[in-house]
Amino acid sequence: MAQTLQLDDLPDLARGAAVLGTGGGGDPYIGLRLVSAELERGRTITMLDPDEVDDDALVVASAFMGAPTVVIEKIPGGDEPVLALRRLEAHLGRAADAIIPMECGGLNSMVPLLVAARTGLPIVDGDGMGRALPELQMETFGVYGVSGSPIAICNERGHVAVIDTGPDNESMEWYARGVTVRMGGVSYIAEYPMTGAQVKETAIPRTMTLALQLGRVIRQAREQHRDPFQALVDCLADTLYGHGCTLMEGKVVDVERRSADGFVRGTARIAAYDGSRTVELTFQNEHLMARDGDQLLAIVPDLITVLDAESAAPITTESLRYGQRVRVFAISTPPIMRTPAALAVFGPRAFGLDEDWIPLEKLAAG
Repeated sequence: MAQTLQLDDLPDLARGAAVLGTGGGGDPYIGLRLVSAELERGRTITMLDPDEVDDDALVVASAFMGAPTVVIEKIPGGDEPVLALRRLEAHLGRAADAIIPMECGGLNSMVPLLVAARTGLPIVDGDGMGRALPELQMETFGVYGVSGSPIAICNERGHVAVIDTGPDNESMEWYARGVTVRMGGVSYIAEYPMTGAQVKETAIPRTMTLALQLGRVIRQAREQHRDPFQALVDCLADTLYGHGCTLMEGKVVDVERRSADGFVRGTARIAAYDGSRTVELTFQNEHLMARDGDQLLAIVPDLITVLDAESAAPITTESLRYGQRVRVFAISTPPIMRTPAALAVFGPRAFGLDEDWIPLEKLAAG
């Protein structure tokens, strides 16, 4: 059923989206402020269930692209993703009927909300990643047959490029990444134009609602002096994701990160308080793998996120710092992300990791 997002919903949604962002997708705070300002001006955001979208409707994915650390340095004004949408509409010769998030994590949960608020278009409650992932072809839209291009790419100066690689989504990513790097490391995009029927077939449904629920249960658990981590586990059990668990609790003892080729890459090491074990996280914008020595704890496409040890507040990869007390928390992915076709696009081997995917629940069971 369609719902109207309220101003009070946004902090919970941003918090939950940062959990699903697996350390990447950009810090949602900047987007939260931009979207809040639109609602404070009296604009509204209508969120449609995927089943409510007309089969012949034109739905466009909206997002930012690039290194999350650069967004902190180049704060968007808010016009950029709307301009990308308008340029894509002009190229297609047709106006969009709805917006859908490219991913449900971090800042990229907020960018499509900003577009929806500024244009009056509804936003579809779903996305193409079920988390955050670093490359544009890594979307269930593309896995199940939707072409990512034509894609419109815009920067803060209003410069716009349109790239059309037909059904070749990997080439679309390659060209778009190059344009984004030359735009200063971050851009705003409109991509994967699709029909409402294709949304129903390829999107991960109701992930915006899930982000709202996760953010809400964390907040409510803290207010009621309950364990927010157990609240997350309980909430996930009744969703498509199904399984969540704490991998370890400890202190950040080392972080190595670098920005290159439009990504933030690096590792983080979390040591148990008693020094008995150390978990190493590998990330490319988002956390990809967690290991305890030779033991694999979790691996992409399952979600790995770092949360404050007391409040369960999500910590993005660009915000990880020495001395932080954290919990490493993992979440299993929905079935649509576990097929051979999906794993070929965003499984471990797609990132150059010398590992096969093992489901989180199997790893957790020992």
